[in-house]
This record gives sequence, C-alpha cells and structure tokens, in this order.
Amino acid sequence: MDLFSRASVKSTKGRIKRARALDRVPRVSVVIPCYNYGHYLRQCVESVTRNQPGIDIEVVIVDDKSTDDSLDIALSIQRQDKRVRVIRHEQNKGHIATYNDGLEAVTGEFVLLLSADDLVTPGALTRAAELLAAEPSVGLVYGNGIHFSGDLPPSRSGGKEWIIWSGVDWLRDRCREGYNVVASPEVVMRTSVLREIGGYRPDLPHAGDFEMWLRTSAVSDIGFLIGVDQAYYRSHAVNMNRREFSSGTARGQFVDLKQRWQSFEVVFAGVGSNLDGGLLQTARRTMARQALERVNYAYARGFRDFPTEEFEALAREIQVDVTNTKAGRALARRKRLGMTSLPLHPLWAPSAIALRIEDLIRRWRCRRIGI
Repeated sequence: MDLFSRASVKSTKGRIKRARALDRVPRVSVVIPCYNYGHYLRQCVESVTRNQPGIDIEVVIVDDKSTDDSLDIALSIQRQDKRVRVIRHEQNKGHIATYNDGLEAVTGEFVLLLSADDLVTPGALTRAAELLAAEPSVGLVYGNGIHFSGDLPPSRSGGKEWIIWSGVDWLRDRCREGYNVVASPEVVMRTSVLREIGGYRPDLPHAGDFEMWLRTSAVSDIGFLIGVDQAYYRSHAVNMNRREFSSGTARGQFVDLKQRWQSFEVVFAGVGSNLDGGLLQTARRTMARQALERVNYAYARGFRDFPTEEFEALAREIQVDVTNTKAGRALARRKRLGMTSLPLHPLWAPSAIALRIEDLIRRWRCRRIGI
C-alpha cells in the first residue's frame, strides 16, 4: 500500500494490520441462491469447494423453483459432494426469500451469499476467515470484486495487510458518500452477527445488500482485505436480482436512489437508533443532493424526457429545505434559463465532468482501501 493510500486510511480512522494465518479450522458456509442459472452452477460451486485451504466448507444451494435444469444439476452436485446440501422451493418465492431461506439453514461460523452466476477467487474464503478469526470485533469482511463477462480474468491474491474500520466510522463514510461500495459476492459475514441483525428485508429488493451492510456496521466493525480480489461478478443480460430495473435507465436510477435513502432510514430507526443522530442528517443531505444532481445533469445534457419532477419531489421528501442548498440553487438557475439544447459533446458539460470525476475517484478509493 502506497503512502497516499495510507494517508487516506488514516484520515478516515481505519487501522492497518498485518494479515495472520489461521490457527484453527473454522467452518465457512456458502449460500448459493439459484433461479434458472443451471449453466453457471457447477462453475460457481467449484470456485467454493476448490482452492480454499485451511477451512471446512459447507455449501447450501437454494433452488427457487427454476424452470431449467438447475435443480437436477444441484442434486447431481449434492450426490457427488457431501459438503453440498440442496433446498428446493415448491413455488417461486423471489430472490429475497431465497436468500433468507439459505442463510437460515447455515451452520458455519462465517457465511457468504454467492449468486449462482458469480464465483469466488482462489483463496478468497481462507483470507476472509483469517481476518474474521483474528479480529472478533469484525462482523463483515470484503475485498475487491472483479466484474467480468466471458473468460475469467486473473485475480490478485498476494495481499498481506488488512484495514479494520470502526463500524461507526465506516457508516459515517457511507452517510457522506451515499453509495454502496460493496456488491455481494466479495462479502463474508460472521454468522452470529447475521443472526443478531436478521436477514434481508423484503421491502428493499433493489438495495438489500446496501441496507444489510449499513445494518452490520451499526453493530460491528468492518474489515477490508488490501490488494486482493475476492470475487468475480458476472455481467450478462439477466441477473437474478436485476430483472426489472437497470441503473443505466432513469427509472433504475430513481429506484436505486430512493431505496438507498430508505436503507438509511430503516437502519437508523432500528439497530442504529442509538447512534449519533447527526449521521442520519448527513445521509439526508447527501441523498437529497444526489437527487438534484441527477436533475442538473439532465438539464446540462439536454435530456428533455428525464423525469425531473419525480427526482425533485424525492429530494424535497428527503430534505425539506433542499432548494436552499448549492444543488438546489444551481437547479433554480437552470430553470430560469430553461432546458438547454444538447451540447456538441455532452460529456464535457460541467455537471457531467463533476459526476465522472467523482465516480472515478470513488472507484479508485474503493479498489485501494475499500471505501
């Protein structure tokens, strides 16, 4: 880790520690929800059961009434490997219920939820177990996730350091940024913490992971594995938890933003109710600003069919006085000028530049130090 990255960790109160090998053999449970992903299932299971030394593996496949050959493949895998257990749904329940049914069935000390179209990297479960075994205060550990399509790219495995974030500090950073920096296949949780906070919420189907991570940080510390890749996230036409909305559409952006805000609300009303109330106010300002930034961006790009009124209404719902903020005043100026015509090169519009730079910085920080 370079000096700039170390300074970034220090500024946000993360503690860098040297990685330590396991001194016992913990059980790691992996829940694999599956709906019509039979053609990916064997590769997914093999990524879990191979090249994960020093740990006892339990695999729970939950088939959500697939209409392809997923169940037959799952049962075949179960017959071949006694570490694998199959739960079958008699009717389709959807991804949240499928997740929770699998998580309720695990017996391991640590647990990973891994979609059947994703994979873990060699040694990922071992590295996560090493951190969780050495750091009892940590309830969730993650590393970098690789997005891919087609052949698997190489993964990094030589990281020798960890970052331990105080849960409150990690949560504070999420309140300031508003974005989810963790997907799902790169996360391993302590099962006792999962039992304490409960499973996925059915009322937040598009922000379930984000809300789960926030809830975990409200009751435990968070660990990050430096310089390693923990999982492969497969990009393809249909993902199990993204059937209806895409973040590339205005509707998808609206649903994502609204449910991220609702995630903050439910966490601070529940397990985080005893935390500093200023954190919720920070999240409120962040999410209202993001809603108006999307509107400003649409004006700058000349997107006349963008649902500006819906985003503005959401911003006011989140923060009543949002019109008095910097983003609110910028929007008022744009309204006085009217919708601009599409620039010759819209990516160079000021709002577009700011969002692109912000996104690049966020991705760089997430890869290097996890936040």
